[in-house]
Amino acid sequence: MAKKHSIIQGVPIHGIADRGKGVGRTPEGLTVFVQGGVPGDVVDVFVQKKKSGFAEGTVERLVTPSSDRVEPFCAHFAICGGCKWQNLDYAAQLRHKQLVVEDALLRIGKITPDEFLPILGAPQTTYYRNKLEFGFSNRRWLLPGELNNIPEGTELNALGFHKAGFFDKIIDIGHCWLQADPSNALRNGCRDIATAQGLSYYDLRRHTGFLRNLMVRLTTTGEVMLLVSFAQPDETAIKRYLDAILEKFPNLATLVYCINTKLNDSMFDLDMLTYSGKGYVVERMGDLRFKVGPKSFFQTNSVQGKRLYDVTADFAGLTGTENVYDLYTGTGSIALYLARQCRQVVGIEEIPEAIADAEENMRLNDIQNAVFYTGDVKNVLNPEFSALHGKPDVVITDPPRAGMHEKAVRFLLDLAAPRIVYVSCNPATQARDLQLLSEKYSVRKVQPVDMFPHTHHIENVALLELHDPAN
Repeated sequence: MAKKHSIIQGVPIHGIADRGKGVGRTPEGLTVFVQGGVPGDVVDVFVQKKKSGFAEGTVERLVTPSSDRVEPFCAHFAICGGCKWQNLDYAAQLRHKQLVVEDALLRIGKITPDEFLPILGAPQTTYYRNKLEFGFSNRRWLLPGELNNIPEGTELNALGFHKAGFFDKIIDIGHCWLQADPSNALRNGCRDIATAQGLSYYDLRRHTGFLRNLMVRLTTTGEVMLLVSFAQPDETAIKRYLDAILEKFPNLATLVYCINTKLNDSMFDLDMLTYSGKGYVVERMGDLRFKVGPKSFFQTNSVQGKRLYDVTADFAGLTGTENVYDLYTGTGSIALYLARQCRQVVGIEEIPEAIADAEENMRLNDIQNAVFYTGDVKNVLNPEFSALHGKPDVVITDPPRAGMHEKAVRFLLDLAAPRIVYVSCNPATQARDLQLLSEKYSVRKVQPVDMFPHTHHIENVALLELHDPAN
């Protein structure tokens, strides 16, 4: 048996496990989860953790490469960890994501859908995100070979992504392949301006420094939003910095800033101050327009988001007469996307700011047959609610990664809507909920959708229909 921090030689990688790690098995039957392992590889594994029945580690040596292994295209791949599957051919990524969904439904949910549709791959596998967040830090993640070669007193400022497992370390990103131009130019330009003005970067241990975070939003309509988070309310320095950004990037649709003196980076409870422009950008999805503000939740991949909504609409099978409930509606994007195809849509979401966005976008698109409620689905969805709004013909549910609360699932069983369309970002919790719903529902078909190429994340849409009482 392998000991902690030992080497296990010649492990064949046969699949992909949680969080994108390769999974293999030794001749003795030990399951090994390997960061950086690709299905088809044979690798020597440096063991970092070992428990009863399994071990975890990283690739110490690539003995035999998989035929699906490819050369990563990002210079930061070895240290960033944001796109862990760049070393796996995209067609192979899709095959394994399909297997992840199938395995979750069959093994966890004990569900066999009538029809398992092939995964919808992304037509664009780079520059597909419409939103990215970056952090400023005065503690740059040091590259191999740097540790003993940096003169004392050297500034270690960085603007980029957090190093996984290190809350206080930022990887300085030169070029990121996740977001299209002008994202890289914006980030690098903001770094250059900070250097020229001698501004201090945030210290995540001591909670000192001036510059804290950047967020860039792009739309398919060509609008760009930049949000800057400052750690100190120095109005003179803020104005000088933002004016320099506007001079360098005059085509920004809007420039927004906030002041965050808290110990955490969350910005949802902060005031957003519009420095230039309208304070939001406008995105299009189909024939709808959506106002997206600095706090708004919106599908991060606009192109695949539309395909996801098209699958949802197709599964819903709307004819114009249906009463639709949209649970965990967020900013109401699915509800509004379906509103013109049904008689009425009722959305429920617990985040008040999201509901405010939903109502704003309802007005923007002159939609009259949608209504939104703020509250936890498990509490709002009750007999009084269904009596007020009528029994739904179709229920759309798109819960967070944790899935639906069992109380909400039980009420859906009592409600017995003829059709449920379950959109999920976590096939494991979706499978658990589908097993509970199988008491009254059959899963007619499922459709995986790849929203995030080069990562382990996968969306899945399932169509459920009420059992025929005659059977």
